[in-house]
Amino acid sequence: MALHFTVLGDPGRDNAVFVRVDSGQRVDRLLFDCGEGCLASLSVAEVQAIDHVFFSHLHMDHVSGFDSLFRVTYDRTARPNHIWGPPGTRQIIQHRFQGFLWNLHHDAASFWDVHDIYPAHVEASRYYANQAFAEAHLLRAQPRRSAIIIDTPEYSVQAFQMEHLAPSMAYLVREKPRLNIDTSKLAGLGLRPGGWLQALKTPQPGEAPTIEIEGKAYPLADLRADLLTETPGQSLAYLTDFIMNEQAQERLSSALQGCATIICESQYRQADSDLAARNYHMTAAQVAEMARRANAQRLILFHLSDRYTKAEWGDLLAEARAIFPNTAFPDGWLR
Repeated sequence: MALHFTVLGDPGRDNAVFVRVDSGQRVDRLLFDCGEGCLASLSVAEVQAIDHVFFSHLHMDHVSGFDSLFRVTYDRTARPNHIWGPPGTRQIIQHRFQGFLWNLHHDAASFWDVHDIYPAHVEASRYYANQAFAEAHLLRAQPRRSAIIIDTPEYSVQAFQMEHLAPSMAYLVREKPRLNIDTSKLAGLGLRPGGWLQALKTPQPGEAPTIEIEGKAYPLADLRADLLTETPGQSLAYLTDFIMNEQAQERLSSALQGCATIICESQYRQADSDLAARNYHMTAAQVAEMARRANAQRLILFHLSDRYTKAEWGDLLAEARAIFPNTAFPDGWLR
C-alpha cells in the first residue's frame, strides 16, 4: 500500500490536492477541490481515472475548474462517477451539469452520483447523461454512524463539517493497516513461502481451524500469531476554508491524531488573526498548533492569500515552524 499526493495549482492561486491510493492490486484516485487551472499538470488519462471528487465547499475558487474535469468524463462508464460535498452540493453541481447545450445525449450511457454530506447522514441524487442531467433521481439516504463516508478494504475517507459562514468539509484519508509476513520467523519454522500465505493474511468466515502446508496441518491461529505483523497505513488530511477557533482545534486534533500528513490552508499571518476570524479562515500559527496537538508527522501549507508578498509568505512559514517545526510549502513554491 502507498498513498501519494500532489498539491495542484500555484501559490496565491486556486489549489487542489490529487491523491493516489495504490494497494499494489489497484489504484484509486481522489481529487479534493477543483479550482481554476488546477488540473493542467495532470494528464488527461489521470483526470479520466479519478474515482471520487470531494469539495470542501462550493466557492468559485474551489469549483471553477470542474468544467475541465467534466469535459473529459461526462460520459464515462468505465468506472462510477462520484462527487461529494457539503449540503447544497447536488443543486450547484446539477447547475454545472446543465450549463451546456446537450443535443446528442440520447445514447449516452453514464450517470453521476452526487452526495450531500450532513452530520448524521448522506443524501445523494443520480443524474443521467441521456436525460441531459435534467432530473435529479433521489437515492436512499445513508445514515452516518461515524465520520466515515467511504470504506473500502484498502482505505477509508472521513468527513467533518466545519464552519465557514456556511458548511465546509474537512477530509481525512486513512489506509487500512497492512498485514506482512515476518520472513525470518517463516524460515525459523522451517516453512517455505507459497500460496498458503495469502490464506493466512485474509481470514474467511467459516474457515477451518488448521491449514495444510506441504502435507502437514498447522493451527491457523498459531501461525498468524507467529508470522503476521501489522503495519499502520498512511494517512492524509485535507483542510481548507473554515475558522480555526478553539472548538475546531479540539475537534480536529482529536480526529487527526497521529495523522502522517496534514495539508491545510494558510491564509493569514498571526498579526492578522482578527481578519482571519472575521472571514472564517485561519492563521499559520493556528494551523501549526492544531498539527502539534494532533501529533501529526508533517504539515503542508497551501491556499496562500495573495494579500501577502512572496517574502511575507516566507514569514508565514516561519510562524508555523516556530510551533510545528516539520512544516513546509509544496515543493518549488518559494523558488
